[in-house]
Amino acid sequence: MIAPAVLRGRDRYERVTTGRVDDAPDDAFVHTVRLEEPERALEIEIVATPSPGYVVRAARGRPLRGDVAASVTSGIAALGGVAMVGGLTRRAADAVGTGSGAALAVDGVIESARLARQVAKLPAEQAARANASDPLTCWQLDRAGWIDLPDSCFTYSEAGGRLFGTRPITTAASPDLYRPRAGQRGVFERRRVARLERRDGRLVLFHSMHDNVHGFELRLEIDEATGTVISAEHATPRLPYRGLCDEPQKKLGALVGEKADAGLRRRVQLLLGGPTGCAQLYDLTADLLKLLG
Repeated sequence: MIAPAVLRGRDRYERVTTGRVDDAPDDAFVHTVRLEEPERALEIEIVATPSPGYVVRAARGRPLRGDVAASVTSGIAALGGVAMVGGLTRRAADAVGTGSGAALAVDGVIESARLARQVAKLPAEQAARANASDPLTCWQLDRAGWIDLPDSCFTYSEAGGRLFGTRPITTAASPDLYRPRAGQRGVFERRRVARLERRDGRLVLFHSMHDNVHGFELRLEIDEATGTVISAEHATPRLPYRGLCDEPQKKLGALVGEKADAGLRRRVQLLLGGPTGCAQLYDLTADLLKLLG
């Protein structure tokens, strides 16, 4: 029997996460993330350099509602100088400790790092080449502008690149994502809604993400008694590269029949991620499964 901690005393839990990226001086961006759940709400603001460094220049945490430990906000401020690369989850967890709101704060830091992978400051002459009518050029700019994109998913793999010219491919990219105007606010904006409900012997999980280039709406159902995934489906009203990003979306069905045990989040990486998968689909699914803990 699965007994998620977030459902203690209730049958429904929901978290709303919003993110915004603003341009900042001196080759930096401001990533602002607001997280709201029933017990508390927290805002995190991180000033960081773009790829390839992703170095935090300043960080601030601000409680908006409910119980958020002072050690959590001071821990966020201590992240200055940290690079938002591999190992960030552990470093953020060490910094914020275990007080009230710590887990929410770590998730906010991770979301800031994800936002950093959506904006760049390429040289002006390169960024000027970005044009929605030329998806191949945008794809090439992506791989040049974000050091960790090549082979991070099917779209940015060599196999994905070979599909240009063989089928219709369109892109949702815009020039501002490659080099925003000085002082531009709202260069990139994102909204996530994660929900877990207990319903007729099932756990129903929902996760949506909508931003400048993505639109995902994911739904899983798990048999509460056996812990088995009995349904996995999603819709993708918007994708960065329609015609490329569609390819790995069919992988989600592989979750049906899986046990929602402690190892499922690791298995999801093999099932949904990597150079044959979709990084966003993996992140959305892995984040959703965390609610079962």
